Amino acid sequence: MTTTVEKKTEGKAPLKVVGTRPIRHDSLDKVTGRARFGADIDMAGMLHGKVLRSPHAHARIRSIDVRKALALPGVKAVVTARDLPIIKDAVVDFGETQGNARMLAENVLAHAKALYVGHAVAAVAATSPHIAEEALKLIEVDYEVLPPVMNVRDAMKDGAPLLHDDMTLRNVAERFARGTDTGIKSNIASHIQFKRGDLEKGFQEAAVVVEREFNTRTVHQGYIEPHVSTAYWAPDGHITVWTSTQGAFGIRDQTAAMLDVPPSTVKVVPMEIGGGFGGKINTYLDPVAALLSRKSGQPVKMVMTRKEVFEATGPTSASYMRAKIGAAKDGRITAAQLYLAFEAGAFPGSPVGAGAGTGLAPYKIDNLLVDGYDVVVNKPKVAAYRAPGSPQAAFAVETVVDELAEKLGMDPLEFRLKNATKEGDRLPSGVQMPPVGYIEMLQAMKQHPHYSAPLSGPNRGRGVAVGYWHNAGFSSSATLSVNADGKVSLVTGSVDIGGTRTAVAMQAAEVLGIRAEDVMPTVGDTDSVGWTGVTGGSRTAFSTGLAAIAAAEDVKRQMIARAALLWETQPQDVAVRDGVFVSTKNPQSRLTFKELAGKLMRTGGPVSASASSNPRKVSPAVAGLIVDVEVDTDTGKTTLLRCTAFQEVGKAAHPTYVEGQTQGGTAQALGWALNEEYVWSKDGVMLNSTWLDYRMPTSLDLPMIEAVLVEVGNPAHPFGIRGVGEVSIVPPLAAVANAVHKAIGVRMRDLPMSPEAVRRAIEAKSATG
Repeated sequence: MTTTVEKKTEGKAPLKVVGTRPIRHDSLDKVTGRARFGADIDMAGMLHGKVLRSPHAHARIRSIDVRKALALPGVKAVVTARDLPIIKDAVVDFGETQGNARMLAENVLAHAKALYVGHAVAAVAATSPHIAEEALKLIEVDYEVLPPVMNVRDAMKDGAPLLHDDMTLRNVAERFARGTDTGIKSNIASHIQFKRGDLEKGFQEAAVVVEREFNTRTVHQGYIEPHVSTAYWAPDGHITVWTSTQGAFGIRDQTAAMLDVPPSTVKVVPMEIGGGFGGKINTYLDPVAALLSRKSGQPVKMVMTRKEVFEATGPTSASYMRAKIGAAKDGRITAAQLYLAFEAGAFPGSPVGAGAGTGLAPYKIDNLLVDGYDVVVNKPKVAAYRAPGSPQAAFAVETVVDELAEKLGMDPLEFRLKNATKEGDRLPSGVQMPPVGYIEMLQAMKQHPHYSAPLSGPNRGRGVAVGYWHNAGFSSSATLSVNADGKVSLVTGSVDIGGTRTAVAMQAAEVLGIRAEDVMPTVGDTDSVGWTGVTGGSRTAFSTGLAAIAAAEDVKRQMIARAALLWETQPQDVAVRDGVFVSTKNPQSRLTFKELAGKLMRTGGPVSASASSNPRKVSPAVAGLIVDVEVDTDTGKTTLLRCTAFQEVGKAAHPTYVEGQTQGGTAQALGWALNEEYVWSKDGVMLNSTWLDYRMPTSLDLPMIEAVLVEVGNPAHPFGIRGVGEVSIVPPLAAVANAVHKAIGVRMRDLPMSPEAVRRAIEAKSATG
């Protein structure tokens, strides 16, 4: 069941398309199997590529001998890092973590060192995947095995083995900044710090202070479709890549940089995508497939196995955290200190900056100190995962907040309402809180029947938590073309992961006064549409929607001019009402959008328009969760009984999709909370790299997740649309931990809260009385 809580707006015309639930444009292709994914690519002369991966978590590569592999019949090409031009032409700049192509190249094919088990070392193209796999066995790599560092606390110790001999600690003041180089060689790539007020004085004013430690493990996004790429390097130098990605332009630019070719010579065709959640932004296979194609002269297709996806792509950070928060007797937070150490994997770039900026964001705090450390370890380089960094930080903060409210004898939601950040308050980073309906969402949680429903029975408890996420803007492009039958073709550069194709089409339809079904959206390749940022950061329905709205306004302006031409009047004398063009001078002159579209070729030719967005104002997202659990104290198993997810969504473009995003993010976080983790051997080998052993929740593990959409509106968008794709993953980790505490009196501060971990915690509590 879904509930929508809407804030009434005055003076605005009611929306007729945005906010409805049309059938998604790609539904027929998806349910009939006609939609084409990366693995569906097949072409004449196509070869198959396979990757040789390191069996060692940390090893120096002394030499690679590929002669035997090349001699195997059917093998057409073999490549190593030496074939990547960027390896020869540039050094790794450890101060640049965002879009660092040189660092990505080291991850795509290891050069001097293998830095995790599964790190790509060489690749083969052959006439069949089986021959390619046999050829991998013939490649001889001489390794000097080095001691690995497998967790963040060991990596930060003095004397720990260094992953990168030339990496030094940098102090940074904001996310993605280069910062100041300390010159200290370390596995700590960077330290970000936010501070304000008088921390010591704030804690002295507190009646209650709670300080706790937390640990989270490496988890994967769990997208169904593995990474796949096919590339063809034509004799004229042009490269075409068919791939599964969240951002075609990002893959184009990364590939071009690594291959030292102009971006304009690379065309990336984004195929339908079987999930990403942040994990399909960076490239792994595309430049390798292109290199193999150049050497062989034939197209090359590469498909990862599930084991490769787990071991060689980007999961999210494991972390070690400390949270200390003090509050006065009346519940006012007087001071807070948050320490975050996030694993980045083999190369710098963990989301610790985002965690530092969001963990305490829901609360107005005058005295605070936040320290975040980005630390390399011998694991795969981490990638984004839905609100990256924020779930971990919220797990620490929201658990301590729950304990504070308990010690003060306050209702946990009342405590949050009392300290809630309001528009204009300073966030931990110092910037002002943009407009968002956080108070309205908290009130919706408190007033919801779930919050006051009886919960009887032994070992049952109810927990709550909230979360904050920045959301992103970035640029997008869109092109609209009017067809003679009155339908409008829409091309955008945004890969459609969660229904954005329809959500953007609906916004164009709203402007044009036509049905959503009469706008036909297509995801274009990099040669077909203007530059468009990645589908990520909860930005696409918002930013690409703005581009489509601008293009639709241009189309409407041109159509008005054509109507004026037909009626021998002026454009200002033509009005548009519900998709009908009317002459204000002669109301008998009326043409529907479809009728006017049929006359375009006789009034000057086709009508089309292109526009790009570059939003400077981006509103954040907030979410909350109420969850009921029951804990079996004999086995430690936690059963989820009831779950209600709340989210302030601005204006839900297509409520069904927004509900799906809310439920999906919540479901992923519930798995993160209770079951999911990478299990490592002491040598850095992942021991559970299959779906059978990596325990993601199924429908049998979850109750129905009720989504409550709170619509307050977003002033940065003409229809009030706000990014909604990520924030629902933030609250559940802490909400479940708080519910387990209510159920059995045990505070869980390590993830996952598996049966074994809960059982250990129960025994520890019993031992200490």
